[in-house]
Amino acid sequence: MSAKRLSIGARQYQLSAVERDGQWIATALREDGGERFGTDCAAMSEHEAIERLERWLQWQDEHQAALDDLQRAERVYQRTIAGSAFASPVEGPSPIEIQKESLGEVERARVRLDEIRARRPE
Repeated sequence: MSAKRLSIGARQYQLSAVERDGQWIATALREDGGERFGTDCAAMSEHEAIERLERWLQWQDEHQAALDDLQRAERVYQRTIAGSAFASPVEGPSPIEIQKESLGEVERARVRLDEIRARRPE
């Protein structure tokens, strides 16, 4: 069994791999609580199994950030729609322009999330 420490963003993981029936299985434990995190990754070598798990953890961090961005953009859009009823059409951009801009942010965040999801490691 082998172990490796890995930091991604603010999180730290302890990665380990064990051999089972001729395959190496890598798992991750979060160092802040010791609980298992993510998926197990199998490969023919210890090194490859740990590398696959590292790639998945990095992807997962990027995916979570993109999902958070989309949810944030959706909340802003919902507040924009609700606030549009009280906007003054003579001052600054119109409520429709503000809504379109906010909806554009939601769409950009959704496209980014879709792109990241398409790159999910196997």
